[in-house]
Amino acid sequence: MKKETVLVLGATGNLGAYSALALNEAGYSVIAAGKRASDNGFFTDRGMEYVSIDITDKDSFKCLEKYDIDAVVDLAGELPSRCAFNPQALIRTIIEATMNVLEYMRVADIKKIVFPTTPYDLFYLHESGKPMDPDAPRSYPATGDHSVYAIAKNAAVDLIENYHNEYGISRFILRFFTIYQYHPNAYHYADGKMRKMPYRGLMDKAQNGEPITIYGNPSRVKEMVYIKDFTKVIVAAIRSELEGGFYNIGSPERVSLDEMIHGIVDVFSEGNKKSEISYDSSMPDTLQSMLDWSKTKRDLGYEPEYTYIKMLEDFKKEMKEEPLAQLWGTGKYYEELYGDRK
Repeated sequence: MKKETVLVLGATGNLGAYSALALNEAGYSVIAAGKRASDNGFFTDRGMEYVSIDITDKDSFKCLEKYDIDAVVDLAGELPSRCAFNPQALIRTIIEATMNVLEYMRVADIKKIVFPTTPYDLFYLHESGKPMDPDAPRSYPATGDHSVYAIAKNAAVDLIENYHNEYGISRFILRFFTIYQYHPNAYHYADGKMRKMPYRGLMDKAQNGEPITIYGNPSRVKEMVYIKDFTKVIVAAIRSELEGGFYNIGSPERVSLDEMIHGIVDVFSEGNKKSEISYDSSMPDTLQSMLDWSKTKRDLGYEPEYTYIKMLEDFKKEMKEEPLAQLWGTGKYYEELYGDRK
């Protein structure tokens, strides 16, 4: 019996690489695609094929004509956190690129797509105190570095919905906040400046035994989803015979700011050199937004495995072993490149 073939776009990125690995392990024939000319042999060494595709160029998809592809996992496109503010790039790599992907699928008669969207499309529910319904009306924040990103994602999702209605393409639109994973590059753009990701900076402080102050209300909670739970949803969506829809991905237990910091200190502080934790309630509170993922559980059997502490322990293990260094390089390289950024 022929194995189903899945095309993973954005396979050299944070989510794409782990998704390709999970689908390969689940028994699918995986074609990993990225903009990079070479994957340095990473996917080939693991029994997958790598192709170079520029999703903004519709002619780039011609290299796929020889394959019999059953489904597409589209995790490509710019992120606000990975580039200086460039609205044109967001429009080009999200809206225009999604149109290219859908047209490729229509011509090739591929009937399933998995696509990520942003919880900023439900920004008006972020401080409601209730888990956000996956099917709540979508919108976008009027200002901020995620405004154009949310607009672009909404437009891309609307295109996908159109192709679902016109051509019968089943679609699984996955909504989530940060998906936590070890990547050797601990830096991102925030408010237009390159900085170390806050949680990676906290891990550094814990490793060095430096004091850590918790700002605002320490009981505020957030979703903490680990990459190895996220990829289970990818595999479940590919397996599903449903028409799909919108699916939120949340964590098995929402983690308070207090639990987050104490967990980082417990896992990353070495020996007796534990970071001292203090509190400053005069500082602003962190964002508290929650996702209702009961539909994901019902339709896709989503049962997160990684508790917060288990996630941190696996994160620390991968930080030491760097299992994707062949594809991404090492932490040392990025520290030398960006280490002077604060």
